[in-house]
Amino acid sequence: MTGRQVHRTGTTVLSLAMVAIGIALAVEAIGGDGVLSARLLLGVLFVAGGSGRLYLEMRRGRGT
Repeated sequence: MTGRQVHRTGTTVLSLAMVAIGIALAVEAIGGDGVLSARLLLGVLFVAGGSGRLYLEMRRGRGT
């Protein structure tokens, strides 16, 4: 594997992990603390960040 492939794979794995953590935080917040909690906000932000990274990685991959 080249360095670029390792970087791309690492970015994808970490982005998917961010999305999974965000979903877990959101589900836990809705189940326990209610809709208005800091955990829900963090969950949404994690999902948005991970999804954004995945989207950008996919777009960048098309050009190369």
